[in-house]
Amino acid sequence: MPINVLMPALSPTMEKGNLAKWLKKEGDAVKSGDVLAEIETDKATMEVEAIDEGVLAKIVVPEGTADVPVNDLIAIIAAEGEDVSTASSGGAPKAAEAPKPAEAPAAQNTTPGGGHMAYERVNEAPDAAKPDASKPAAAGEGGRVFASPLARRIAKQEGVDLAAVAGSGPHGRIIARDVQAAKASGATKAPAPAEAGTPAAEAPKAAPAPKPASPAPAGLSFDQVKGFFAKDAYAEVPLDGMRKTIAKRLTEAMQVAPHFYLTVDCELDALMTLRETLNASAGKDKDGKPLFKLSVNDFVIKAMGLALTRVPAANAVWAEDRILRFTHAEVGVAVAIDGGLFTPVIRRADEKTLSTISNEMKDFAVRARAKKLKPEEYQGGVTSVSNLGMFGIKQFTAVINPPQSSILAVGAGEKRVVVKDGQPAVVQVMTCTLSCDHRVLDGALGAELIAAFKGLIENPMGMLV
Repeated sequence: MPINVLMPALSPTMEKGNLAKWLKKEGDAVKSGDVLAEIETDKATMEVEAIDEGVLAKIVVPEGTADVPVNDLIAIIAAEGEDVSTASSGGAPKAAEAPKPAEAPAAQNTTPGGGHMAYERVNEAPDAAKPDASKPAAAGEGGRVFASPLARRIAKQEGVDLAAVAGSGPHGRIIARDVQAAKASGATKAPAPAEAGTPAAEAPKAAPAPKPASPAPAGLSFDQVKGFFAKDAYAEVPLDGMRKTIAKRLTEAMQVAPHFYLTVDCELDALMTLRETLNASAGKDKDGKPLFKLSVNDFVIKAMGLALTRVPAANAVWAEDRILRFTHAEVGVAVAIDGGLFTPVIRRADEKTLSTISNEMKDFAVRARAKKLKPEEYQGGVTSVSNLGMFGIKQFTAVINPPQSSILAVGAGEKRVVVKDGQPAVVQVMTCTLSCDHRVLDGALGAELIAAFKGLIENPMGMLV
């Protein structure tokens, strides 16, 4: 029986991907573990491996195709012993006829490369047995309507009655695009719940609170903006997936997470002396290269990790109806690349040595710039560090990266005159600003966290014990 190969979901937030390159041709034999294709997400280019054996009978989506929705049919594999010509000419559904579920496929398998390749056995049942997408989805036991979690959430937010929505997913399941289509066509809104113990017919009909269908676009539209300029005064730069994701997530962060900011000046003299001593004592590998070379940023990451564990109430993230508090510190670090940035996460930063953190960050930075990071390497984290000191920036504030609850903005170290024991003295100082999510950290708690960080930076020997 032919096997449908569907566009894989390579990260929890992925909705579309670009099919960059096919590594197998039509008619090629496919073994479990063979790399079939390269898929570009908003963050990385990942290889997707086969988990079934057979022959690549038909490539439905050619390489170079952009914005292919997750779970769309992209190829057909003929099962062992099946006629390849039959499968590619008519033994499997065509791409235009294949259902396009936006949710989880019938079966999903994790590949060693960190991605997911979805396969769906071709349904050979007669058309009469297939659900009629033009009718509302059938209710299951107890009147339950079969819908994906995403569809239920959208329906709840938009006030759409799922019982009146026709499902186009597998077996008539309601998926996200069904709810959006029903809303656009003016589908029946879900009735407001009646007061407990009051008959539904007698319940007062309160006017629904006004709610926009979607957030209003920020700023001016494209047509409005271009109207201010001569046509030869600018060049249009299309948005890639990474830039779209950054814009969406950080706009949401500023709208949803109530930010407040705490700034401290940290003296660096003791840290710079210790850094020089440790780098001088580093051993060498067989090629004569130092085993590590610590940067100021490595100390910042370590100090932030330790500070989170010393102020455990701050080592937490917001999860809508609760707060998740962690045992160990996970610290993301912003790495700038062309057109955007990655934030790889140092796991258990509180436990790792400075040399381990340094070597991990060097590896992350190289692979980030090549877009070779795995999703699990840049997702999650409790806080992040954004360091613009190398650009000479003295002080700035950073936007929290959801679901994290804080981010530390690090400025340049510079010589400043301060008063010590009533006398002027020249010291090296670094200004740091902590952005806090007020849902998780109150002012006093944020102050405790940044004070713990400052104490570790100014007394760096505490990071070695």
